[in-house]
Amino acid sequence: MNLKKKFPYVFFVLLFIWLMSCSSSVRKNDEDSGVNIIFYNTENMFDTRDDPLTIDEEFLPEGERHWTSFRFYKKLNHISKAIIASCEYHFPEIVGLAEVENRFVLEQLTLRTSLSSLKYKIIHKDSPDERGIDVACLYMPEKVTPLEYKYYPILYPNGHINKTREILYVQFRLFNGDTLHLFFNHWPSRYGGQAKTENLRRMAAERLRNLTDHLFEIYKNPRIVIMGDFNDEYSNKSIKYYLKAKKNDDLSVKNELIDLSSSWHGGTLKYHQSWQIFDHIIVSDNLLKTDKNHLSVDINNTGISNLDFLLEPDVKYKGMRPDRTYIGFKYHGGFSDHLPVHINLN
Repeated sequence: MNLKKKFPYVFFVLLFIWLMSCSSSVRKNDEDSGVNIIFYNTENMFDTRDDPLTIDEEFLPEGERHWTSFRFYKKLNHISKAIIASCEYHFPEIVGLAEVENRFVLEQLTLRTSLSSLKYKIIHKDSPDERGIDVACLYMPEKVTPLEYKYYPILYPNGHINKTREILYVQFRLFNGDTLHLFFNHWPSRYGGQAKTENLRRMAAERLRNLTDHLFEIYKNPRIVIMGDFNDEYSNKSIKYYLKAKKNDDLSVKNELIDLSSSWHGGTLKYHQSWQIFDHIIVSDNLLKTDKNHLSVDINNTGISNLDFLLEPDVKYKGMRPDRTYIGFKYHGGFSDHLPVHINLN
């Protein structure tokens, strides 16, 4: 039976009640969900145009990967789907992204996918990375306000800039008045061997530690969140010794950095049969202390967004694996070789 034709008045009353209940639910979510933040290494989110200043030739229609407009926009739609779903029932107010080629890619992501209705604003700068991949941030201006942002290059001991991704720092004013100091990272990869590249990640760790120490010096109890693809696990020297992140909060010590991901199970990417956690969430210890006047974090409200549609069966090594865009140079049509990570401040 067509309710609209049979009982037009009843239909519109029911429709009005339904819309009002949805609106109330959304408002309740906004008030109760705090601030949700995700980080996602998007696996080579390139456009199809040649940038003469970077090494991006393989991601052209005539390049080795045969990267076409169809594949590009399919990739964008995949990434938007992952962003929307990563925090379960809430849209993330802040999104950190790695392996983004340029601002155009971010504009297409926010304007020409399902993200368009969320009206994200963009923070981006071209990095010195030779391939042209950058770290970027999206944010919802109605809930969070960037007070300042800056990109910090990784420096060699002689002061020269390492041609890799910079560390993105954003100071946000949150909807409740809190100030949040947020760092997004994409540290040098292990390409060429873990031991051979270890010193590059040490330099990134020391740079980041200097930045956080500066915040501890000039602010009283700065609320710090560090996220990113570190290309190392917690047990590696870069995080454990040079960044000096701890597994657990020592209540007798002030201004510690706590690696929440050190207690997670599973992994954010898979190499052969082994899952690894390269994508971390690290916070200042004051965020772990419940305070009715400020937002805080519960370890249970952080984790890996291992959503079913981001995974596929691993025929060769058994179990599951991330559904990637490429496997080697063969187009696979999936999402990314990494899984997103998320944190809720409430």
